[in-house]
Amino acid sequence: MAKRDYYDVLGINKNASPSDIKSAYRKLAVKYHPDKNQGDKSAEDKFKEASEAYGILSDKNKKENYDNFGHAAFENGGGGQGGGFGGFGGFNGSDFSDIFEDFFGDFGGGRRSSRRNSNNRGSDLRYDLSITLEEAYLGKKQNIKFSSTDKCSTCKGNGSKPGYSADRCSYCGGNGKVRSNQGFFTVQQTCPQCSGSGEEITNPCGDCNGSGNKQTEKKNICNYS
Repeated sequence: MAKRDYYDVLGINKNASPSDIKSAYRKLAVKYHPDKNQGDKSAEDKFKEASEAYGILSDKNKKENYDNFGHAAFENGGGGQGGGFGGFGGFNGSDFSDIFEDFFGDFGGGRRSSRRNSNNRGSDLRYDLSITLEEAYLGKKQNIKFSSTDKCSTCKGNGSKPGYSADRCSYCGGNGKVRSNQGFFTVQQTCPQCSGSGEEITNPCGDCNGSGNKQTEKKNICNYS
């Protein structure tokens, strides 16, 4: 069976911009993804076809070869391309990984994230205060109270009771990632239990319940003039 034109597969024309190509592929990938169409061979074939098309048209050099020579550019090693991923000419596993990393986050690798990063900046605080026109002109000092999330002083932010430390995550074995088979490929995702840290709090701090943070009430003097 002859291959369909890659532009027709994605529903775009040859003058489509890189963002248009990516957008068209994303719509098809979401629509025909094996997770949403389990057991549907037709959807899986369309997903593979769209992925193959995007793997070529999203690459400047491969797209140029395709525009000049069509599918023949990638047959039998043509166009400098060998056999592809899953039998796709000019489309390999690394291309596929790049595609899904663009759309769905970390795919097939990358460093695990830290469970708690004390350097992460929190949200800005907002305090609404009404003043009179006279106060705005003459100036005033106002005591205000607000709630803020701070590192737990008991566990120093690690979430464990004093004298204990986090254990290796029992779900992912400390890798921070889990793998699952999705149709014709394997997906590596962030561990749902440890959120990618690879650690598990087995003896949670009694003051913060293992979160590493506590809500605290604060006071401040606001001067305005």
